[in-house]
Amino acid sequence: MSTALTHAVDAQTKASNGRIALEPNPRRIRAFFAGHAIADTTGSVYLFERGRLPVYYIPLADVRTEFLVPTSTTTHCPWKGDATYWNIEIGDHHAEDAVWSYPEQFDGSLDLSEYVAFYWDRMDAWYEEDQQVFVHARDPYVRIDALPSSRHVEVFVGDVLVAETTRPRLLFETGLPTRYYIPRIDVRSEYFAPSPTTTACPYKGTASYLSFTGTTELAPIEDLAWFYPFTTDEASGIDDHVSFYPERVGKILVDGAEI
Repeated sequence: MSTALTHAVDAQTKASNGRIALEPNPRRIRAFFAGHAIADTTGSVYLFERGRLPVYYIPLADVRTEFLVPTSTTTHCPWKGDATYWNIEIGDHHAEDAVWSYPEQFDGSLDLSEYVAFYWDRMDAWYEEDQQVFVHARDPYVRIDALPSSRHVEVFVGDVLVAETTRPRLLFETGLPTRYYIPRIDVRSEYFAPSPTTTACPYKGTASYLSFTGTTELAPIEDLAWFYPFTTDEASGIDDHVSFYPERVGKILVDGAEI
């Protein structure tokens, strides 16, 4: 990181007023668009803003500026100042107002003038080192632990026992309730059918869903459970295990106690 950027990071504590903070990010970050690495840096910073997800701010020197076209768009943030925007244009590929910066330091705020940021979903792909990251930048203060357990977990839909195991994986994720992942072989597959729904998590991977097909007494329930056919390294162990929404099933018992 350059001396100027280092000073900007060092100064952030004094300027943040408890609303915004910067933190150096030593990981290599790359953003791809139309087959090109638009940004490739080991000098990015996390920008933390209260109530928002963290954002990578990337040194302008590490961005392919030949693909950036200034626009007339401007926005104002009371904590960061006035932002200007660029389109990304590569041949027939166009991403409108996909990049922004704060070219002048706002009174009492951070000096972000040497950085730019990107709208995550306007890029084709993002990587931390050589691992693809989905949905949004990973928060370095979110921790994932997928631990083997011998707890007795039972899942009921109505009064029907649809899953039972004494070998679950317990997933502990910062800020979220414990999730109980049950081996697929311990789920009664006759009650479920694959759903077309998928979701992505930057910490765990891409989830597939299962719908409860119903019984003569119980109506079908869409997307009642989910599983990860493949996971990130952090969530290794829950792949091909199934977890259920506690608020949508009849009840989940763990060692006989309802959660």
